[in-house]
Amino acid sequence: MKFLIVYDNIIFSLQKIGGISIYWAELIKKLQLKKSKIVFYQSKNENIAISELDIETTLESKLSFKILRYLPFLKKIPSKSLFHSSYYRVSLQKDIVNITTVYDFTYEYFRKGLAKYVHVKQKAFAIKKSDAIICMSENTKKDLMKFYPQIQKSKIKVIYNGVGCEFKKLQNKEEYLNAEFEILKDKNYILYIGDRRSSYKNFNIAVEVLKELKEYSFVVAGAQKFNKQENEIMESIKERVHYFDKIDAKKLNILYNNAFCLLYPSSYEGFGIPVVEAMKSGCPVVGTNISSIPEVAGNSGLLVDDIKTESFIKEIEKLKNSTFRDELISKGFKQAEKFNWDNCFSQTYEFYEEIWRKKFGE
Repeated sequence: MKFLIVYDNIIFSLQKIGGISIYWAELIKKLQLKKSKIVFYQSKNENIAISELDIETTLESKLSFKILRYLPFLKKIPSKSLFHSSYYRVSLQKDIVNITTVYDFTYEYFRKGLAKYVHVKQKAFAIKKSDAIICMSENTKKDLMKFYPQIQKSKIKVIYNGVGCEFKKLQNKEEYLNAEFEILKDKNYILYIGDRRSSYKNFNIAVEVLKELKEYSFVVAGAQKFNKQENEIMESIKERVHYFDKIDAKKLNILYNNAFCLLYPSSYEGFGIPVVEAMKSGCPVVGTNISSIPEVAGNSGLLVDDIKTESFIKEIEKLKNSTFRDELISKGFKQAEKFNWDNCFSQTYEFYEEIWRKKFGE
């Protein structure tokens, strides 16, 4: 079936890197391979996920993305096209299929004030106007039905994220600790991934864990440098803290491979891509038994019910047993096989076709 697919790539302006950017970039890669009829609308940006993609883009408007992000899509689209926004926008044309991906409900649960009000209004409008909705996980679908019980379940499709082929077990992994990672040679470190260390990510608890586990270094990868408060709480362990920003997937894979474990103390996730990336790279996961994380980790992660320092320390200590550690890593490899971008894209494209047929009967 051939119909025009229109993407607004506004997420690449909103993030330098992040789970949504990775998801959107992977859909674009697969669309290019499929040679679908597609138009990408995009403003100039510094996003890392898109930096290696060679795509033709069109400017939607001279308006700043800071304004565009809150407006319906402005360009007129050819009749019977499909519009899929990367971040809660819709086309108001009556002869267009609108698809919305719902990533999570962090604003609803954890934000306050004007930022929450504006986001929730925009998301509600996109959900109401969409012909179909994609959710990142069953947990996200459950949250969607909680906040929008009037939505027909038949309009909702759960499609899991994938993980790139860059994430894999490396032979002689220590040899990759060169250049900017030279400082990590001969260090036993715990890895924390966080592009935005919001309150629900519980970065402060991760720091408390490292204060107690003095034999480990603390490696943090993300796109946002430490703020004053974070530097203050890390003052006593600053000699053991190593921060890396704007690193691509191949470099992140090196960090996963050489880490003692990934510490993922988040209180909420729509999916949790780092959990799968770590498992696929042979890095044990110590996380929380909350929201989508147990859905993604399965029986392959060490998950705590109480988000407390001592709970994470107890699980990390279990990994000192090499037999137990190897068994957990093996389970992780198997669990990670469930999540790949080929499946994500094929299910997404089939959903496009299904919804398009329902609307236009062709």
